[in-house]
Amino acid sequence: MRTSRSRKNRGLTLIELMVAMAISAILIAAIYQTFIGQQKTYVVQEQVVDMQQNVRVAINKMMREIRMAGFGHVSTVLPLSAKDGPFPSIITPKDNVNDIGQNEDQITIIGAFEKVSTLATDHTIGTNVIQLSVLPKDSFNLGNRKYICIGGLESHTITNIDESKKEITLNGNLIISHKSGTPVFKVKAITYQLRWDNNSPNMPVLTREDNTDGGGSQVVAENIESLQLRYILDDDTEFDSPAEADRKRIRMVWVEVKARTRIPDIELRKEGKVFKQEYRRRTITSNILVRNKLNP
Repeated sequence: MRTSRSRKNRGLTLIELMVAMAISAILIAAIYQTFIGQQKTYVVQEQVVDMQQNVRVAINKMMREIRMAGFGHVSTVLPLSAKDGPFPSIITPKDNVNDIGQNEDQITIIGAFEKVSTLATDHTIGTNVIQLSVLPKDSFNLGNRKYICIGGLESHTITNIDESKKEITLNGNLIISHKSGTPVFKVKAITYQLRWDNNSPNMPVLTREDNTDGGGSQVVAENIESLQLRYILDDDTEFDSPAEADRKRIRMVWVEVKARTRIPDIELRKEGKVFKQEYRRRTITSNILVRNKLNP
């Protein structure tokens, strides 16, 4: 009986302990590898989602404003004086402008994009002075912000501003009668192009610049490394950059935007024995119908 109890109370041998430790190490390594793999997948998917959101934001904003090019019958105020202007056409394309050294395209569009006020009273045909219900500070001036659209139906150049009376004098008479409360818009020249990010010189960004406000370019989307544009005329001919005489015939703009992830994906780096930085990329293309008839 003493011998039996002695055997039952006996501890593990060194070999048994080493075998148990080896098995535990293998299990821990397998669990760790699974965790690391899942973590990498999560990071990659997060990058991909962020990249897809960037490219959607970029192309949606561009689509909306390109579609509105010419809105407000703005051809009557051309050529429009502005930064990097004057702009003689409602759509001004630039092909392979090399803004980030990669043969990227650029587009400038003109339209009554921003509502700033309404008419304070009824205005009849023939008058050249309008009164606004509100005259926002710095909304208009006699420089690059001298273009105004009334009701989305007619545009004029401003020749005088009386801030105390909220009155604006136009360079011509109204061609349509307008009721009190009719919306009043600023006519703008908007440029979309790529440039290097100021905070990260190796990161390309898509920018939107209001040439009439002079406030500099604003980043619309990050990690957009390619912007390509083509223009379809009313006879279905296509051009990378139509001649100035043909720009009034543009009926559709083809846009291709390519986005990349913010950081390289380590799983895509291996190329034989050489490590090469690779990014995951997404490309979105869209055909944008220009709704407003373009005039010279």
